[in-house]
Amino acid sequence: MPALNRFLMAALCVLAAHAHAQAAPAWGIEQHDRLLNPALPESAAAPQVAITLDACGGGFDAELIATLVQHAVPATVFVTQKWVDRNPAGVAALLAHPELFDLQDHGTRHLPAILGAGRRVYGLAGVGSLELLTAEVSGVAGTIQALTGRKPTYFRGATAVYDEDARRAIDALGYRIAGFSVNADAGATLPQAAIERNLRGVKAGDVVIAHMNKPAGRTAEAFAAALPGLKARGLRFVTLSQVQLQTY
Repeated sequence: MPALNRFLMAALCVLAAHAHAQAAPAWGIEQHDRLLNPALPESAAAPQVAITLDACGGGFDAELIATLVQHAVPATVFVTQKWVDRNPAGVAALLAHPELFDLQDHGTRHLPAILGAGRRVYGLAGVGSLELLTAEVSGVAGTIQALTGRKPTYFRGATAVYDEDARRAIDALGYRIAGFSVNADAGATLPQAAIERNLRGVKAGDVVIAHMNKPAGRTAEAFAAALPGLKARGLRFVTLSQVQLQTY
């Protein structure tokens, strides 16, 4: 490799490391989970994967949901109160297929589950206090229960970064934090080819995170292209309510 190229590569690595250090503060940890001990004995022998979709705010990716319905692929959908309020048609589309879509808690206002004044993650201000964290978790939980008849059991905070005090508080409220092992679309910002590559690399036990609130992104197109191949490999798709998670 020419000396100039080696210099540029080294510089990029330093910049990337610096950016990561800035984005991932020492007091917060991004949670990573994989599947463990499927709760359905008759399917335990099948290689299983969980698709999770975040609906943070904004719009409704109807094409993505239609693709999952077409392929009969279930998904755990983490909704915020902001998204529910803005997307009645999206809510109706999810509720029309209770056999596929499991609604879970993504927060009331889409705030990171980080305590302490002035703390931010990826530019988003954390909840700050235990009182506000309780409101963030519980507000949309009541909405989900009213919509589905079931209280959600999983919580995923905005940015998926948590501090230890927040973790303990969420556990005390009766929720399991839902992490992930494959970040498919980086908030629906990646190009289609990159999302497809991430999806095609999925293996048994993975928990995939993607987003269904940005129809202008390429997540729907990537899923449409990748799902047939994943199914052809014999992967079985499950919701988080059907399995247990192991944090690593």
